[in-house]
Amino acid sequence: MTRRVDRGVLFSFLLLVLTGLVVLYAASYYNAQDDGSALSEVYSQLVGIAAGAAMMFVILRLDYRKLNQPAVVMTLVGVSVVLLILVAIPGVGRMLNGSRRWLRVGPLSFQPSELAKYAMILFLARALSAPGRDVRRFFTGLVPLFVVPGAMFMLILLQPNLSTAGSILIVAAVMVLMAGARWLHMGLVGVAGAALGTFYALSEDYRRARLMSFRDPFAYLTNEGYQLSQSLMAFGSGGLFGMGLGKGRQKYAFLPYPESDFIFAVVGEDLGFFGCVAVLAMFAAFVFFGLRVAMRCQDRFGSLLAGGITAMIGVQCVLNVAVVIGLMPTTGLPLPFFSAGGTSISIIMGAVGLLLNISRDADPI
Repeated sequence: MTRRVDRGVLFSFLLLVLTGLVVLYAASYYNAQDDGSALSEVYSQLVGIAAGAAMMFVILRLDYRKLNQPAVVMTLVGVSVVLLILVAIPGVGRMLNGSRRWLRVGPLSFQPSELAKYAMILFLARALSAPGRDVRRFFTGLVPLFVVPGAMFMLILLQPNLSTAGSILIVAAVMVLMAGARWLHMGLVGVAGAALGTFYALSEDYRRARLMSFRDPFAYLTNEGYQLSQSLMAFGSGGLFGMGLGKGRQKYAFLPYPESDFIFAVVGEDLGFFGCVAVLAMFAAFVFFGLRVAMRCQDRFGSLLAGGITAMIGVQCVLNVAVVIGLMPTTGLPLPFFSAGGTSISIIMGAVGLLLNISRDADPI
C-alpha cells in the first residue's frame, strides 16, 4: 500500500505559501499599480506557483531513487554550471541593479543560481551515499566533495551574489556533517571559506562600503545604508502588533524592493513583532518536519536529499532575515515562499515535492 506524504511538511508548506501570497500583496500593491494592476505581482507569483504545482505533481509520481543515477546527477549539475557561466558573460546575462544574475528567455527571466542550489544538493546526496565514501578522511574523502559546490560558489560570486553563494557552501557543510564528517575537518573548511568571503568582501570599494554600512546604516543613510535604514524604520514602526496588514508606510516608495529581498520588513511593519515570530515559527515547523523526514528515511540517499532540501530553505530564511534586521551586510537573497519571483517559488515547490516524495519512504510516526 502506498504511504501518505508527511502531513507536517505538507501543512506547514501550504501555510507558508498562502501566508506568503497575502504578505506579497500587502508589500507590492502600491508599486504594482505602475504596471496597471495592484495585483500584478501576485498574478506573476501565482503563475510560478502553478508551474511549481505541476512540478510537484510529476515529482510525486516518480520514484525519487531514480535520481540517484550518474547520468541524471551530472546532467543537472552540468546544465547548472553552463547556465551560471552564461549569466557571467556580458550581453548574455541580464544586468539589473549592478548584478548580472538572470537569463532572459523570451518574456521570462530565469535565475540559474536557483537551479544550481538543488543540483548541488542532489550531487552531494549521491556522492555521500556512494559505497566506500569515507568523509572522515580529509584529502581523499572530504575535499573532493567540495569541488562542485566550490565551482558554483565562485561562479555565483561573479554575479555578484555572496549570500546565495554562501548558502551553497553552508548547506554543503550541513550535508557533509549529516554524513558523519569530523568537526575538526569541517572547522578547517569553515575557516578557509570565511577567509575567502572576507577577502571578497574587502576586495572592492563598494563592497567595503556596504560592509561598513550594515554596521551603522544611518551613518550612510544617503547611499549604501539607505535600504537597511528604511528596513529598520519599518520594524520600529511596527512595534509589537504592527500597523495592520497593508497599512505600513515604508513600501510607499521609501523601502526599495519591499516585495522581494526585504519583504520581511513589511511583515515587521504591518504585523509587528508577533507577526514576525509567527512567520518564523512557520519556517521552524517546516524545518522540523523536514528534518524529521530525513532522520526517519531508511534510504541514505533519500535521507541526505531530504536533509539538504530542508537545510537550504532554512538557511535561506535565516540569511534573509539576518540581512533585513541588520545582522549581515545587505545582499540579495529572497525569503522562500514570500519574495516575488516565479522562478524561485516554482523551483522551491519542486524541491518540496521531492521532500514529500521521500517522506512516503520514512518510518511512520
